[in-house]
Order: sequence, then C-alpha cells, then structure tokens
Amino acid sequence: MATYPTVFRLASRLDEIGFSDIVNIRNKIMALRANGATVYQFEGGEPYMNTPEFIKAAMVRALEENKSRYAPSSGVPELRSAIAEKVREKNRIPAHDSDVIVLNGGMQGLFGAFQSVVNPGEEVLRAIYYNTPQNPTGVVFTADEARAVARFAQDRDLIVVADEAYEDLVYEGDHFSVASIEGMFERTITCFTFSKSYAMTGWRLGYTVASEPWMTGLRKTTLYSSNGVSTPTQWAGLAAFTTESEILETHARAYRQRRDLLWTGLNEIGLPCAKPMGAFYAFPNVSRISNDSRAAAEILLERARVATVPGIVFGAHGEGHLRFSFSTSIETIEAGLDSLRRNL
Repeated sequence: MATYPTVFRLASRLDEIGFSDIVNIRNKIMALRANGATVYQFEGGEPYMNTPEFIKAAMVRALEENKSRYAPSSGVPELRSAIAEKVREKNRIPAHDSDVIVLNGGMQGLFGAFQSVVNPGEEVLRAIYYNTPQNPTGVVFTADEARAVARFAQDRDLIVVADEAYEDLVYEGDHFSVASIEGMFERTITCFTFSKSYAMTGWRLGYTVASEPWMTGLRKTTLYSSNGVSTPTQWAGLAAFTTESEILETHARAYRQRRDLLWTGLNEIGLPCAKPMGAFYAFPNVSRISNDSRAAAEILLERARVATVPGIVFGAHGEGHLRFSFSTSIETIEAGLDSLRRNL
C-alpha cells in the first residue's frame, strides 16, 4: 500500500504576515562584515547604552532572595502600585493599581489592546492608534494636538490605543498623555515600556494602563498567552522606578547631542530632514537617490556601507524616506556621515 508524505499547512491567518525588513538588512550587514567590510549601522531600534547598574543589582538581589516563583499574572503588586503612582504624578492619568497590568514589553500591550477592542473581519473605524513620540519620524504631539485627537474620539465614540514607548525622550517641549484629558481615561489604553527609558530592551518589560472593560481583555490575553512576566525582572523594574538617579536626564542629553549631529549632517548632505523632537530616529527624504525606499537603502548600504531602514516598512506615506537611528556612538554618526558625503 502506497503512502504519501503528510503536507502540513500553517494556519491561514498568518498568510499575510511577513518578516521585518530589518531582519533582511541585518543579514546583509553580517554578510558584508564576514567579508571584512566596515558597516555604519543606523538601522537599530534600541538604546546604545547598557542597562544601569542599580537595575541589574536589583535583579541579582531578587534572585538571591528567591523571588523566582509565579507572580500574579497581572504583575507584582508592589510594581503595579509604583506604576500607578508614576502615571498619576508624571502622566496625569487618573489610574489606580487595578488599572495597571505588567507585560512582556510594550508590544504585548499593543497586541492585547487591539485584541480587546477590534473584532475579526471588522472594516469600520473602531480605534485610533496614537503614537507619541513617534517612530520613525520623531514627531511629538503637543497638548493641543492631543486635545484635537480626544475631541475626534469623543465625538465619534472611538477608543484610543496610545503608544508612549518614547515618553522620556523628548528634546523640545514636553510629553503629553492623551489619557490625561478629561473624559479620555475610560476610552484610552496606554502602553508603556521600560525598554527605551532605561535601556532594558532585552528584559522584555512593559506595562499598560486602562480601565474596564479593557483591563479584563488585557488580563485574559496575558493569562492565556505568557501568564505574566518573569518575576525577578519585575523587581528590577521596581528598582528603576524607586531608585533616585539622573539616568533619564543623562540619557536625554546624550540623545539630543546625537540628534543634533545627525540631523544637521543629513541636511548638509542634501537629504532633507525635519528636526526630530523626540524618540531617537531621523526620517530624511531620500527621493534624490531613489523614490523607492528599499532601493535607496540598498544604494546606501552598497556604496557607503551605511545601514538604514526603508520608509515603506512604516506604511505608504514612508516611501521616499529612510529611517536613521541616532542611538549609536558619536564616532559612528560622524564616520557614517563622512562616508555618505564621499560616496553619494
């Protein structure tokens, strides 16, 4: 009797989901380096500095004290309480401990938020994604702009999913949370992360603030996926919030210096770029090189050994642009700009 190999198929809901262009870019960088080339890397999306020592020490203490058992899936109570106090005082969001959930980075918060407010197959506008400071442009919404978004949402009975991952990296003006506006807390799910503020990308630690019924949705998506965050990691996060330091101010000054250097250099080279007001990205227009951002990224990598991210990755309006990260060393920014001047 003939037998035939079984043909396994991936679930169809994943058919339209691809892998990030950044993965392909990093593969090309590794290939170039394997052949002895120097590559100036501006494609990254994480802080260039290391996690502060006092946060690492808190993780070690937690392990030494055997704080390694299951924690409540919504987070260690002490951390949730500290987060609630932080968002009340700093973000002016009227949250209580019960309005906070600790998650595996900001991405899990966004995933849970959209799972909680949008039904499969819906084509009508049910939610607004509100990102400030913005990746990839560095735009920071003002308080007046936030109020305009709030009025739009309230007039149309919409939910706002606010992504505030870069809240501590604002170079002109101040960060303003849309959920702080009267009448907006109940219709806003606000996602935060420790990754950018405290250089903790690999720790996978974030948190989301929302009222009911959204918090129930977030708890369910967390309980039946990751069942929470690593317990020692949460104690390290608590130290980030409760240890007095000048880390945030020091980091912001360092990024501002790098921002000014890259932004000025790109404009001098002839790659027009608006001044990034926050985050750690510049988003110049590269249409003089190519209107196809993927082609432009290839040209910069091949000719100047400068690695960037094509603007099309961020949507159709990003075409003709490239994302440069200035979260790198001063030396890399200077050398990369020099290579662009010589090779474009």
